[in-house]
Amino acid sequence: MWRSACGLSVRAAERAIHRKCSHRLYAHNAEKPPPQSSPRTQAEKERRRRDKEEAILSSQHNNVEDQGMKWSEKERIAYSVSTPPGEKKDTTLPFPSSYSPEYVETSWYPWWEKEGFFTPEINDRLPHAVNRSFSMCIPPPNVTGTLHLGHALTVAIEDALVRWRRMQGYKVVWVPGCDHAGIATQTVVERRLFRERGKRRQDLSREEFLKEVWTWKKEKGEEIYHQLRKLGASLDWSRACFTMDPGFSSAVTEAFVRLCDSGLIYRSEGLVNWSCALESAISDIEVDSKQLSGRTLLSVPGYQNRVEFGTMVTFSYPIDGQDGEVAVSTTRPETMLGDVAIAVHPEDPRYQAVHGKQCRHPFADRLLPIITDTLVDMELGTGAVKVTPAHDHTDFLLSQRHSLPQISNLSLPSQGVKRFDAREQVIDALTEKMLFRGKRDHAMSLPVCSRSGDVIEPLLKKQWFVRCGEMAQRAIQAVDEGQLEIIPHFYNKTWCSWLSNISDWCISRQLWWGHQIPAYRVTLSDSTDTQEELWVWGRSEEEARERAAGKYGVTADAITLTQDPDVLDTWFSSGLFPFAMLGWPQQTSDLRQFYPNTILETGSDLIFFWVARMVMLGTELTGQLPFKQVLLHSLVRDKHGRKMSKSLGNVIDPLDVISGISLEVHTRSDLSTPDSCLSVPYGVQRKDFPKGIPECGTDALRFALCSYKAQGEDISLSVSQVLSCRHFCNKMWQTVRFTLGVLEDRGTSPLNSMDQWVCSRLYSTVLQCEQGFERYELHSVTAALHSFWLHSLCDIYLLGLIDTQVVRAVLYHCVSVSLALLSPFMPFLTEELWQRLYLLKGEGGDSAGASLCLQPYPQSSQLVRESGLFAGHGRTLTFLSCRKSRTERAACHAGGSCQDEPAGRVPHEGGRCLPFNTQR
Repeated sequence: MWRSACGLSVRAAERAIHRKCSHRLYAHNAEKPPPQSSPRTQAEKERRRRDKEEAILSSQHNNVEDQGMKWSEKERIAYSVSTPPGEKKDTTLPFPSSYSPEYVETSWYPWWEKEGFFTPEINDRLPHAVNRSFSMCIPPPNVTGTLHLGHALTVAIEDALVRWRRMQGYKVVWVPGCDHAGIATQTVVERRLFRERGKRRQDLSREEFLKEVWTWKKEKGEEIYHQLRKLGASLDWSRACFTMDPGFSSAVTEAFVRLCDSGLIYRSEGLVNWSCALESAISDIEVDSKQLSGRTLLSVPGYQNRVEFGTMVTFSYPIDGQDGEVAVSTTRPETMLGDVAIAVHPEDPRYQAVHGKQCRHPFADRLLPIITDTLVDMELGTGAVKVTPAHDHTDFLLSQRHSLPQISNLSLPSQGVKRFDAREQVIDALTEKMLFRGKRDHAMSLPVCSRSGDVIEPLLKKQWFVRCGEMAQRAIQAVDEGQLEIIPHFYNKTWCSWLSNISDWCISRQLWWGHQIPAYRVTLSDSTDTQEELWVWGRSEEEARERAAGKYGVTADAITLTQDPDVLDTWFSSGLFPFAMLGWPQQTSDLRQFYPNTILETGSDLIFFWVARMVMLGTELTGQLPFKQVLLHSLVRDKHGRKMSKSLGNVIDPLDVISGISLEVHTRSDLSTPDSCLSVPYGVQRKDFPKGIPECGTDALRFALCSYKAQGEDISLSVSQVLSCRHFCNKMWQTVRFTLGVLEDRGTSPLNSMDQWVCSRLYSTVLQCEQGFERYELHSVTAALHSFWLHSLCDIYLLGLIDTQVVRAVLYHCVSVSLALLSPFMPFLTEELWQRLYLLKGEGGDSAGASLCLQPYPQSSQLVRESGLFAGHGRTLTFLSCRKSRTERAACHAGGSCQDEPAGRVPHEGGRCLPFNTQR
């Protein structure tokens, strides 16, 4: 059935490559075969080949641009056939001569989506279906804008896992969603409202403003979903949810009411992160720390002139009833209007004589006791600390220890005095009273609002809080007992440490956009006490009224309810996502089948702000952990290790990498950096890419992202690395193009050692893919696939079979299996090539099995049983390479002689190099 291989010399084999495959099948960059006028030595050829591999097609994290790779603009080929949305793409057209992402990625996604290939219901139509499910939610991106490369990494990893499990026959549900992002969204809409109509939020009613937000959300929400589709994410769009949808909002209300009923949510006065610009409390994750080495002038919202920070002011409090004073130092002199005490260390010899005495406040008619506490740092400043409980977290703790009053002085802005203007007035007043003692540079960490750029003010306010202590202990126990696995495991210690020291969580936000807190202030008709706050909560105002009547022993008519105008922290609703997306609190079929989720995959920066809160809320509200495993990936940074930020100009829409973008358009988008770099994170040099970012394609971007070791150090990605994967896509394209030409020849020939060797390499590759996926080490999977296709299949097997007819069945087997292995990473390219391959074989059709994404994922055990190429003898094939170079091995395996017999390896037979070992 097989034809014998022809013996070819190395030089003849190389000439045959270009003669039979004139369309650059094996050339990475060349537009035509290299000139033959300057013969090179074998060693030089081998060196050049190694350099090319390292510079262009390495599966590891090489920076290709540093190797001097230049990019020449490639021809764009468009798919010109009119295909209605949802109809299958016509693959009977002639095979284009070169790979073009635009051509390949057209029309496939709408067909996949229309056919329902991404829904769990498709599992019922799969012959290889198994009785197991796989469920996961996408970390819902904020509706505030477009996706960036960090989102693309999340999609690439999650979609690879989802497609792998779906091909294994699992019933898969991957739910898309979008987060309403309360503060961020309201800020963006307010800016647009002022820019376009000259109006502020307060100029509209709450209902009018919310209409503006919903209009904006529809625009941005669709843009994000468009990006997800372009990235090839196989999400079940029939189950898409938005955190402000009616069903999800009901879940939020239910969660709040249940937690209030159980005493886990309470209302109290506590310190919050207050943004004066937003006029709201914000979460810890929205506070950035700006490090100052000394005196620094910074722009602050609401101030025309820059404000001075990074200085330490010293002033004195006179001791009451005697001569003397106590000097204190502070970086925030304006807060002295709220001082209630002075604290010193009990062992500080400088202040032993003043323990228990009092100082008089120079601007208020009150005395400040001098207290002792070991929290005081004797080496900082004067060693004496002013205590302002309403504006400092440590001072608040001191006030609780020593039963001190808490006085807030942030009411000044409403009286026409801004806080940093008040700072200067306080210093002037201290100087006038001869109490000012000086100012010096001081290194400090300044808390800044990431949304507005405002300086955060710790502020004492009455808010709703979640008690986290008991829930946090259960979350720690779940990890300690192995019920919840965090990958990588080195995060276990961080998880335990953070949750062991967790404080109660403020969930009130002074916004209009979000879930309005379902709590109501109660006013009784016969009550004369207007100071005491009476509160009830309920799933509706009617339920709240009934609760209030029962709680206070009055009739419903005697009650007036006023709903809290604040909204809940966005992280509260996001923490419900794993079960709210499945219909909770209703016991839906989805909730019964897919909860708990199989795994949560997200960025490592969200381990506490999102992951921990999901674990706490999920366990408390459902009685189960929301997922069994947590897979954390590293952050994508620019090539200099900096976090992506629009202010740094290093954020690029992944669609710009997929489709390419001109330098002019990119510059107008205000995302460029000056001089040599077009975009810092991707290392796009103008000298290499003078016209902008070249078209790389979705498959190349996804493959590049998954080629990094995502669990470990942060990822620095450059466009050149994505381009190297585009070269690999072209290699695949040309290989299949060559394969289709070979398969048209129906000749047969016997199986030889080269065929057996390449099958053994394929078996080894499948085994590596299985192990890599099971360990969530996608970088090892992509490395194995890249190595097999590029080196084993192209550089050795095809090279040794030029001008022969032996390749038909073995080549078809290797290519078809490899396409299935690559499908989770390169869905568009593998679908296009697989459809053409199966069209030639007379297979395919319009059933559920007509797409590669629903074919069985290759398994090593089935490969041995089903291939029929070497399994019939019950042998295990283990690749043992000789010491020869790749070109020498190719010639040797193609029929030449080999004298190399490595020690400990299987002896050569018949003068030929035996590329594998057979073991009974």
